Amino acid sequence: MEEIYAKFVSQKISKTRWRPVPSGSLQTTETFATGSWDNEENCVSLWSIGEFGNLDSDGGFEGDHQLLCDIRHHGDVMDLQTLSVSQQWPTAHYHTGPGSPSYSSAPCTGIVCDNPEIVTVGEDGRINLFRVDHKEAVRTIDNADSSTLHAVTFLRTPEIVTVNSIGQLKIWDFRQQGSEPCQILSLTGDRVPLHCVDRHPDQQHVVATGGQDGMLSIWDVRQGTMPVSLLKAHEAEMWEVHFHPSNPDHLFTCSEDGSLWHWDASTNAPEKSSLFHQGGRSTFLSHSSNQASVHLSLVSSWLSTDPAKDRIEITSLLPSRTLSVNSLDVLGPCLVCGTDAESIYVTRQLFS
Repeated sequence: MEEIYAKFVSQKISKTRWRPVPSGSLQTTETFATGSWDNEENCVSLWSIGEFGNLDSDGGFEGDHQLLCDIRHHGDVMDLQTLSVSQQWPTAHYHTGPGSPSYSSAPCTGIVCDNPEIVTVGEDGRINLFRVDHKEAVRTIDNADSSTLHAVTFLRTPEIVTVNSIGQLKIWDFRQQGSEPCQILSLTGDRVPLHCVDRHPDQQHVVATGGQDGMLSIWDVRQGTMPVSLLKAHEAEMWEVHFHPSNPDHLFTCSEDGSLWHWDASTNAPEKSSLFHQGGRSTFLSHSSNQASVHLSLVSSWLSTDPAKDRIEITSLLPSRTLSVNSLDVLGPCLVCGTDAESIYVTRQLFS
């Protein structure tokens, strides 16, 4: 199992993100950002990973993450994309417009950046497109969704994909005028809220989402209106899902149930016993220690039709259950996550 290092930081961590390294660089990332929530004073902090020490009482290693700087943040930090305040849009999301006697701001629930463009979504069902060098929004879709938008990511420029509180995945093309999505996919049966979304870095039609029921859904946006597969995963809300950016056969999820999982769909994943039902039905995983596997008839390794490759191995990365794991990020061999237990966990040996 990968060695994972813990540091107590005296604040509940809502978001964690690695600072990117230059494209093609052989160096390992050394810096990450965190955001806090539900504290008397919230902040965005910048950390450097250092040497690691001894085992702590929970079986993890004590980490010597060095705080480089922090800045106070008004309200809970809901998402992270940048490491310094270079531009602000204070009224990006609201229930009743600025200037109105009944003005009411709304949480900005998700953000994605593809420099110089930034897209935000919110509880108000609004989508904003910003540019870092513009003080006003370049494009706003005011009534994009009648329900809460929980997360957003780029599908391909200039297309984005959003997920909402009634189990829908929507694709938007900023080249099109109007306020209608160009495609809507949705869960069948109960409209379980979707909390997170990520796109496969190499095969942009493959999308993963996580739901309030802890379910991992794999979608092929080229076909159909439902997920290709539903994998029963965590026991409570799945807060984030991320394909590894350079090894996308590997996927990572975290949950309200205090777990952090590594999903390995590569062809060398070992065979283990499991039970799987495909096509919109539940998937049940048989757990053994910290690992489980599931047989799939998922093309990419996530949509494979080759029975010899139909394996997913799941490994729990934390030494013990904790309070909610709210956020994670992966880059190269490094992973960072933040929890409601006021701890940050880091590993630099994901694939060792």
